[in-house]
Amino acid sequence: QGTDAHKMLSPQEIKWGPAPPSIPPGAEAVVLYGDPSKDGMFAMRLKFPKGYKIAPHTHPKPEVLTVITGTFRLGMGETADPSKATAFPAGSFVALSPGMAHFASADDDTVVQLNSTGPWTLNYINSADDPRKK
Repeated sequence: QGTDAHKMLSPQEIKWGPAPPSIPPGAEAVVLYGDPSKDGMFAMRLKFPKGYKIAPHTHPKPEVLTVITGTFRLGMGETADPSKATAFPAGSFVALSPGMAHFASADDDTVVQLNSTGPWTLNYINSADDPRKK
C-alpha cells in the first residue's frame, strides 16, 4: 500500500507477522502504513518479548519511536552497556538522528511504533551481530 491511501485500523484488524530479518529472531512486526522497503513515509509496530535485545546499530534516516506497551530500554553508543540505557515506559517518545549509534532491549513484553522514511535498514556496528549473516 502506498502512502497516498487513506487507512484506518482498529486493534482487532492489526495482524502481526515475523519481524524484518535485520533484527534478531523472536520479534514480531506489522506495517501499518506505507512500505519500509521503498522510498516514502511508513509506520511499523514491533513487538518484543521480555529480555529481547538488539545490538548496537545505526539507521540511515531519522526514526521516531513511541512506546505503546511495556518498557523499552535504549542506550546510545557503539557498545551495549546496559548501565547506560534509559528505560522508556509505555507512552514514551524518542526521536533518533540518522547515524546515531544505539542499542535496545525490552524489560518485559513490549510494543513500539516506529515512524520513519524508507527504505529502512539497520547497520550493525559489529557485523557479527547482524542476524542476516547468521
